[in-house]
Amino acid sequence: MSPEPRTLDFYYDFGSPNAYFAWRALQEVSARTGLEVIMHPVLIGGIFKQTGNKPPWMAFGDIPEKMAYMRLEIERFIRDHKLHKFKFNSAFPVNTLLPMRAAIAAQQAGVHDQFYAPVFVALWEDDKNISQPEVLAGVLSDAGLDGEALVAATQTDAVKSALMKSTQACVARGAFGIPTFFLGEEMYFGKDRVWMIEREIA
Repeated sequence: MSPEPRTLDFYYDFGSPNAYFAWRALQEVSARTGLEVIMHPVLIGGIFKQTGNKPPWMAFGDIPEKMAYMRLEIERFIRDHKLHKFKFNSAFPVNTLLPMRAAIAAQQAGVHDQFYAPVFVALWEDDKNISQPEVLAGVLSDAGLDGEALVAATQTDAVKSALMKSTQACVARGAFGIPTFFLGEEMYFGKDRVWMIEREIA
């Protein structure tokens, strides 16, 4: 018998371009290996607040050499994985509280697997500001989901509480930023660890 496919927990927030890069790169890994990627929506701002971490553009904004190298790494990753549809969003940094709550609403409605791809594409390929309710609802409706209902659900206490709990659970596992992955109990952080994940399951 062939072994059961491995599963990877992927904690994401749409606002991280590195989460987008990792999501795209892991699609390639899944195609080659059968790896099942389970997406978990969390709020990156909540992770930073709980851990004392900062986004790279804040932590290293006054170190020009570091920022230049980070841009070089992004260019290399785009080239290596042929992610030429990527566009740096003109509204960056995008407030992702609304779309991350909508992701939780999609989970509760049983449509999360159909939800996250069009939102990633809208933000990092189509340069749409998904923090705006009408924009997010339109993206979801175009993907065949009930965009208005999912956006409306973001205002419910159940959704708000679930996003907080998901974020806290991510931090409790040891996460301090996004994207964070768990292969079993082994943690990996950042888009540049995708190759390590593939090596581990090969």
